[in-house]
Amino acid sequence: MLTKPIGRMRKSTTAYALALTGGLLLVPAAASAHPHIFVEARLEVLAGADGNVQELRNVWRFDEVFSSSVLMDFDKNTNLKLDPDELKEVGKTVRESLADYDYYTNLTLNGKTIKVAKPDVINVDYRDGQLLMFFAVKPSEPMPLAKGNKLSFGIYDSTLYTSIDFPSDNELVTEGNAFKSCTQKVVRPNPDEVIAENRSTLTDAFFNDPTGTTMSKLFATRIDVEC
Repeated sequence: MLTKPIGRMRKSTTAYALALTGGLLLVPAAASAHPHIFVEARLEVLAGADGNVQELRNVWRFDEVFSSSVLMDFDKNTNLKLDPDELKEVGKTVRESLADYDYYTNLTLNGKTIKVAKPDVINVDYRDGQLLMFFAVKPSEPMPLAKGNKLSFGIYDSTLYTSIDFPSDNELVTEGNAFKSCTQKVVRPNPDEVIAENRSTLTDAFFNDPTGTTMSKLFATRIDVEC
């Protein structure tokens, strides 16, 4: 899994959400659509030797307030830390509860949405008062880095409950020889510009819809690739 560090947690409001409801970790909540949980993230998109996208590797670092709530919920032996078996239980809970939401992964190939497969495992650690998760997801169908193809890779929560922030463009990277024949850029949409350009469809109902909407992806930080 990823070994490169990411920066300290900042309470940004420009990306998207996980949830904590009824004592269950990371189940999207029926709450007002603004961030309650804050995550700093790193995303590495890896190409395989066959020229297809192989997997997306994620690191998520959670804010101290949410991390402490997870500690209280999963510290079954009340020793004020998360032991290996407790960390494993956190990872298992997240793996199951985010399956229906594609682990907040937004992939497109020439405009078509691509689903992802359930990760084999979500590894969890607790360091300096913050919860960290490390996991990889694979596209459920081929995503060839072939001439003429346009691909996009983003992470967002359509419920807008969790803010997922990439501290710098260096935290969104591609790896593998197949990417060398493509051009790529990190896109950080300006919320004001997105709202102005989509005023007819972004209504009050959208911003207050607890079930989420695919329109939220317009605000998501992403990597756009053109081959």
